[in-house]
Amino acid sequence: MLNRLGLIARGLAAALLVLAFARVAMGEERRLPVPAVTIRSGELIKEQMIAERAFAANLLGVALFVEGRSALLGRMARRTLLPGQPIPTNAVEDPWTVARGAVVKIIVEDNGLSIVAYGSALQSGAAGALIPVRNADTGVIVKGVVQPDGAIKVVDG
Repeated sequence: MLNRLGLIARGLAAALLVLAFARVAMGEERRLPVPAVTIRSGELIKEQMIAERAFAANLLGVALFVEGRSALLGRMARRTLLPGQPIPTNAVEDPWTVARGAVVKIIVEDNGLSIVAYGSALQSGAAGALIPVRNADTGVIVKGVVQPDGAIKVVDG
């Protein structure tokens, strides 16, 4: 009789332990935004393109993934994003203000003097990005900061 009670107590303890682990596993679940459709490189991300999916925390590994919808909306995909897959933080960027190869206004300012020239952007960039630009008249390559209006303001150095 005592043996039987011991077996029942052990069985009950094991069942409670399994339930406790199941609750912990469920509690460690993370909901992340994922593409609802294939998002191609260069596409702007819109609300209807994003869904949410639950992932077990231990399956995500050490990679950094975008954790909220707001961090995606209005941004641009740097590479193809597949439906249902978590989105790494480095897979999205701010939309480009200037595209590579575009004709841009180059502005050089020094001691109140302002010189304007035109050139070709050698790299795409969002406002605030430092990009190289080739002057159309001289062929000289300068580096400048992309302005919100798409002009390039040359920096010293």
